Amino acid sequence: MMPLKKCTAIKAFLWLALMYVGAHAWAGQVAGTVMQLSGPLMAKKADGKVKLLAIRSEVEQGDTLLTEKETYALIKLIDNSEITLKPNTSFVIEQFSYTAEQPDGDHAVFSLLKGGLRSVTGLLGKRNKERFEMKTPAATIGIRGTTFIASYVPPAPPGGPALPNAPAPVALPPGLYVQVLDGLIHVTNPAGTSNFAAGQFGFTPNFRQPPAPLPVNPGIPFTPPPVFSSSSPGPGSAAGGSKPATIDCVVR
Repeated sequence: MMPLKKCTAIKAFLWLALMYVGAHAWAGQVAGTVMQLSGPLMAKKADGKVKLLAIRSEVEQGDTLLTEKETYALIKLIDNSEITLKPNTSFVIEQFSYTAEQPDGDHAVFSLLKGGLRSVTGLLGKRNKERFEMKTPAATIGIRGTTFIASYVPPAPPGGPALPNAPAPVALPPGLYVQVLDGLIHVTNPAGTSNFAAGQFGFTPNFRQPPAPLPVNPGIPFTPPPVFSSSSPGPGSAAGGSKPATIDCVVR
């Protein structure tokens, strides 16, 4: 008969092996496809490997997508939602699972580490809005059947003295900026709450300060090439508010 300690050690080893295999299987699941590109797009895989993506490349759970200074990238997810990344963006697909016949399995967790994006809600967000989560360093965004733009400006890293005769950089204050294209949003963090309607802008610098409305566009560019508009509505299309205002998204 096998000694108890040896049996326990074997069970523990098998459990760890199953967890390892399961984690890697989860990380490799397809989340969507690259539909449009205007420059280089890199994917850092869960195992640390870096891959150069092209149009029709698949993106997977666990990928960190990195756009370069001139790159816009349109990603169509498997529920027909769309994420358009702007240049100099770092965006993580932490988890995305969707099966038409299994709504209980819906999960969408993203992280916008820096840069910006436009999000168009798909089937998952319409039927299970509470299972969509887009994290940023200043707030967490939950959506419900809407279209919005989010941009996160990170704090400037400490640097050395400026180069001689170099122009002073024009920088926006660090924080999360949101623009509602269709519907309504609710922006909240531990310091306070604000509501925004289609055509309005909002800003929250961090979790310690309340979100606030902005009177005008703060000047964050989002101008993908015209060919991108054939797949999803552009930022200018929301000015008329053609979709019902009852659709909303929540930024927690």
